[in-house]
Amino acid sequence: MIYEVRTYDIKGGSQAEVERRFGEAYEKRKKFSELAAFFHTEIGPLNQIIHIWPYADMEERAKVRAAAIADKTWPPDIKDFIVAQRSEIFIPFAFSPPIKPGKYGPIFEMRTYTYPSGKLPLLMDNWEKAIPERSTLSPCLAMWYSDLGALNKFMHIWPYASMNERMETRAKAVAGGSWPPSAKAKKDGREALNYVAQENKIVMPAAFSPVQ
Repeated sequence: MIYEVRTYDIKGGSQAEVERRFGEAYEKRKKFSELAAFFHTEIGPLNQIIHIWPYADMEERAKVRAAAIADKTWPPDIKDFIVAQRSEIFIPFAFSPPIKPGKYGPIFEMRTYTYPSGKLPLLMDNWEKAIPERSTLSPCLAMWYSDLGALNKFMHIWPYASMNERMETRAKAVAGGSWPPSAKAKKDGREALNYVAQENKIVMPAAFSPVQ
């Protein structure tokens, strides 16, 4: 399983129209493959839309995209609103749950970390040992590492009912002494990973997003 994360910067004030056009086109596009999620940014880099597409592999991605374009109903007519586009391919950790349609949010925190080259195994080990306890407080929607696009990137997505719940949950996790994963690693006497850079954004789903 792979996930393609496509992030588009759009013109200010165009979000509603972009989502309307995208949603209308998606009704025909989804016969080829369905979205995992569609978000727009609320806090962080503004005027962004993020659409996430699951595929079995790169071969399936190529076939589906070619079929959708040949159908002449895709891509959506939003080119006049797009400022920049980027696409990244992510692979889920073995212990990351598959994204399934459902009600999770409506607030989603998307965190992207850059880890040192060659340290992916350590990153996975730190997280695999820490995530079970952290998940008792709130679930993690996705834990993925980049394979194409910007390299050495680790993305994790957390749903919350509100910003207050986010703040309260994160405070409880840190107070327990086993979060973040580096804290648990040090507590257990294991090697802890130090990140090169960290960033986050708060995103919310469009009306047609399978994840809400």
